[in-house]
Amino acid sequence: MEISVELTFSPLQDDFEEHIIQFIKKLRASGLTILENPLSTQVFGSYDTVMQVLNQEIKIAFELMDRGLLFMKIVKSDRSDYEPHF
Repeated sequence: MEISVELTFSPLQDDFEEHIIQFIKKLRASGLTILENPLSTQVFGSYDTVMQVLNQEIKIAFELMDRGLLFMKIVKSDRSDYEPHF
């Protein structure tokens, strides 16, 4: 089963930038399809693979910071090729 996940990662501390950069770099290195924009990062792939990578990388990211917030939306389909039709 293919999924699309949108992540918004917000460390709640002053030195937030490096935490976000490292998290995104780890996702890029995972081999999954990753799309980024100024507000979120999208991850696309098979459910098992995406969730395995996210489980590992979210845990590592949270362990490296004092406080953090992660919003996650999951869609059951690969939306990586989405283009508006209007």
